[in-house]
Amino acid sequence: MITYQLNPTLTTADFIDILERSTLGIRRPLQDAVAMEQMFRYGNVYVGAFDGKILVGLARVMTDFVYTSYLSDLAVDVAYQKRGIGKTLIQEVQRATPKAKIILVSAPAAEGYYPKIGMKHHAHCYQLAPGDDLVQNG
Repeated sequence: MITYQLNPTLTTADFIDILERSTLGIRRPLQDAVAMEQMFRYGNVYVGAFDGKILVGLARVMTDFVYTSYLSDLAVDVAYQKRGIGKTLIQEVQRATPKAKIILVSAPAAEGYYPKIGMKHHAHCYQLAPGDDLVQNG
């Protein structure tokens, strides 16, 4: 039976481990210990999914609790996917931040998943990568 816990006691190593066991590990700087520590430290809401004592899923959120919750990581161990764990993690984030809308940037392989569970697509997302400059007179 999978159980869910708000803000479980985890370490950066636990965070890296669940990312490695999910499909997110290939898109995160797992080999950069400083970056991973900062990513882990500055999330302010975590929801863990556990099979006994084993972490099998994790939602990492940055939120102001009243307007926006940015779901920056939704990681489910590949061996546990397609069991509703990701959906339940999102529902637990909703419970933890009930006034805030949840926003995420989908991994390419997961783009079809979010509409299936009721999330709405939003076309107005932009990014500015490190080192990118804004255009003058834009």
